Amino acid sequence: MKICPETGKDFPRWSTLLPASLPTPCFVVDEARLAVNLAVLDYVRKRCKTRILLALKAFAMFSVFPLLRESLDGVCASSPFEARLGREEFAGAGQDKEVHVFAAAYSEADVRELAQNADHIIFNSFAQLERFAPRVKEWATQKGRTLEFGLRVNPEHSEGTNPLYDPCRPDSRLGIRARAFAGQNRKRLAGLGVTGLHFHALCEQDAAPLARMLMAVEDKFADWLPAVRWLNCGGGHHITRPGYDLELLCRSLERIAGTYGPQIYLEPGEAVALNAGVLAARVLDVVEADMPVAVLDASAAAHMPDVLEMPYRPEVEGAGEAGEKAWTCRLAGNSCLAGDAMGEYSFAAPLKAGDLLIFLDMAHYSMVKTNTFNGLGLPGIARIEKDSRRLRMVREFGYEDFKSRLS
Repeated sequence: MKICPETGKDFPRWSTLLPASLPTPCFVVDEARLAVNLAVLDYVRKRCKTRILLALKAFAMFSVFPLLRESLDGVCASSPFEARLGREEFAGAGQDKEVHVFAAAYSEADVRELAQNADHIIFNSFAQLERFAPRVKEWATQKGRTLEFGLRVNPEHSEGTNPLYDPCRPDSRLGIRARAFAGQNRKRLAGLGVTGLHFHALCEQDAAPLARMLMAVEDKFADWLPAVRWLNCGGGHHITRPGYDLELLCRSLERIAGTYGPQIYLEPGEAVALNAGVLAARVLDVVEADMPVAVLDASAAAHMPDVLEMPYRPEVEGAGEAGEKAWTCRLAGNSCLAGDAMGEYSFAAPLKAGDLLIFLDMAHYSMVKTNTFNGLGLPGIARIEKDSRRLRMVREFGYEDFKSRLS
């Protein structure tokens, strides 16, 4: 539960903040809730002298970047488009903000564009480093820019429970294994511009898995850690979740920095926007199947694909588990996909057309992964201003947004 710093109490229910006229489906992000997360990240940043980057793959709502810039040191990107967005909307304001990039592989067109926007480019193999590093440095120099390169390493230590999200699973293509470093010359790598190492091996996890992962990194790459200027510990850190062990996080990071000397980076995405946004939807109809099915104007397939991909059952404000309250139904989307459903829920009274439902914790990943399957309109985007507490529509999407993706 998040506490409002102005009142010292729990934040009010989302349903009290959203007007009856809100167009749905719509993502709504509360800047005050974001600020609570940012305060936690800023504590870690200052105590551990750690630089913290926003993972754009998880949260890229650039209209709130002015607020995020107050506590974060830049962004990490997974593509030229994300890097450009980070440069234009986050790091473009200066203030010592950075743009870091990692991808499993780059094309020549990718790295040529990244040379204009990135500060760190992290390679997933020695082959890509050797192929592109000299030319990227040349292109960056022509633009008056200085670039640093890093190598993503694979600690070969799994902490994840779902293989789909485990970068260290045996068949993973992500990260260079320690055996591949055998015979590599440090001076030669430094001459190519390599100044740091990167690993990303967690998913929605506490500090204890990170502590164990750091020990695995030391075990596999201890000879290389003293030779680099920075170590990027990637994302997957649930730092802002209630009960997260901040002390263990800080002790672990301080130990690595004190032992080997590198600048530590973290790349949280979900932790930045955790519990800070919702997806509002309305009931269109209730049909009878094996149980009542409420068909919504939001789709799991198009508007919250992680519900089907992970899979998971998102919480709905005011709803209970199936059978917990008086009336149980299945919530489903309005696409043609037979399995377009969010799950089974119970309510105090039967739902009817026009009822507003609020899916909790939808700011991260859902917003960046929406699509227009079946020609469904993209959800609008709104924010609740931190100080005035007014709700402002940031963006609404229409036919042209659908058509422009086709040909």
